Amino acid sequence: MTIVGAGAIGGLAGAYMTRAGHDVTLTDRWAEHVDRMKERGLFIDGVRGEMTIPVRALHPSELEAPLDMVLIATKSQHAVEAVEQLAPLMTADTAVVSFQNGFNEPALVAALNAAGLPGDRMVIGAIPNYGGALVDPGYIEYVHEGPIQLGEMDGSSTPRLKALAEALGALTEVQLSDKIWGQIWAKEVYASQVVFSALVDDRIRNTLGVERYARIAGAIVKEALEIADANGIDVQAFDFFDPANYRVRTADDTRKLLDNINHAIWLLKKDQDTKPTHDFKKKGSGIWWDIVYRKRPSETRSSSGKLIDYGRAAGADTRLNAKLFDMIYEIEDGKRALGFHNYDELEAYVAECGKALP
Repeated sequence: MTIVGAGAIGGLAGAYMTRAGHDVTLTDRWAEHVDRMKERGLFIDGVRGEMTIPVRALHPSELEAPLDMVLIATKSQHAVEAVEQLAPLMTADTAVVSFQNGFNEPALVAALNAAGLPGDRMVIGAIPNYGGALVDPGYIEYVHEGPIQLGEMDGSSTPRLKALAEALGALTEVQLSDKIWGQIWAKEVYASQVVFSALVDDRIRNTLGVERYARIAGAIVKEALEIADANGIDVQAFDFFDPANYRVRTADDTRKLLDNINHAIWLLKKDQDTKPTHDFKKKGSGIWWDIVYRKRPSETRSSSGKLIDYGRAAGADTRLNAKLFDMIYEIEDGKRALGFHNYDELEAYVAECGKALP
């Protein structure tokens, strides 16, 4: 198995599968990271304590054909490029797993088809719900636990799917799904709430953990769910996200949603509470991490940001999500500052649109 993108998601999966005896190769375009893994292995700290796991790491130019199973664990904006570069090393029997955020599966199928390969039967969908951060070369912080959803795009049960699930089980619980596209949509609908939390440079308990702000986020996710509905998507529940909670109509529905958001925050942070001596470097979402720590654009444009394209194509109302994503893009472009003033602006816009929760 080859994992392309040895950051938090790919690196953790590769390290734990390697430790369990699976044949795994990690590759990454960050040369210093690959060199450090070659020299010292992968150092991991965080929710499961400190450890160093020797891994097999190669630079992309060192990979050789044929590749049997490839996990694309890059940021979503680099997924298609990664597949295009590796296509010459693949065969029709290569399994390609979309192992990151975003609606990437159709684009990966198209890229493989363009390379003369049967993309529609090569691509497997996945949702990694654990979290971490690539802090420095050869160093990953394991930030929170979470399961992996895994499924063939046609909903079938296959030997390769079961083999992959068994291998990834070395890291965390794996849930096989016959409706993986509906679960991918669920993750991106929920991701609007994650994007919202990144408008402020503060811990999640001070953003989504505040009822006033949770109400704004709830209205945004409610609209995102309506975009999915307009596209005829059967949005599936996953991990701590149940789309039914966001179909708010009454004040009682709102209270139930706010309680659900608080519970989700508790689930995300309870793992860190078991490690009080560890000073977690990643204190927010992956979007926050990119903007504040890495000083680079997040993957929003290529992941949940695509909700706007889907919504407009289906004639759905996208005003809240479009406003939210534009605010994040302005922050990334240096045209807007992080801060609670962004919540004030967005709250006013929610009211202006008549979309405040009851």
